[in-house]
Amino acid sequence: MLGLLVIDMQQAMFGAAEPYGGRAVVTHIASLIVRARAAMAPVFYMQHDGGPGDAFDKNGPGFALLPEIAPVEGERVTVKTRTSAFYETGLDLTLRAAGIDALAICGMQTEYCVDTTVRSAFERGYRVTVACDAHTTCDSALLPAATIIAHTQHLWNGRFARLKLAQDVVFAR
Repeated sequence: MLGLLVIDMQQAMFGAAEPYGGRAVVTHIASLIVRARAAMAPVFYMQHDGGPGDAFDKNGPGFALLPEIAPVEGERVTVKTRTSAFYETGLDLTLRAAGIDALAICGMQTEYCVDTTVRSAFERGYRVTVACDAHTTCDSALLPAATIIAHTQHLWNGRFARLKLAQDVVFAR
């Protein structure tokens, strides 16, 4: 069964600098969520806690998920403290208990939490699809966001994941 994993779509990601394609990415993620719910496919959310004083401090305003893609009752939100959604979170057990053997992954940040989670899911035997227009990042000191995304997708494609446009991800009933 295919589940949707939404990674770190939190207020802190949309602070001072808007991520590359920011609002369009949010729209694509929202469409994935709507279609997953309509097909009764499970939606799982990851939320990063960076610790006291961090922009993602669980007690601060940056920790909150964006309201336009917030979970509804019954959808699982897992807090993580590292880049991998699987590291010491119990996510693998949760997915397996729900009968999930494939994941559609979206969210932020491409080269950090999304990449690490894609590779970790692959290592655990999940069939991974990345919605290639539903993840993003910000410019770094070395590279523009578009280059980071293109490079990371090149590494994933056919190795760790299949790439599909959000509109082409199919959640079967």
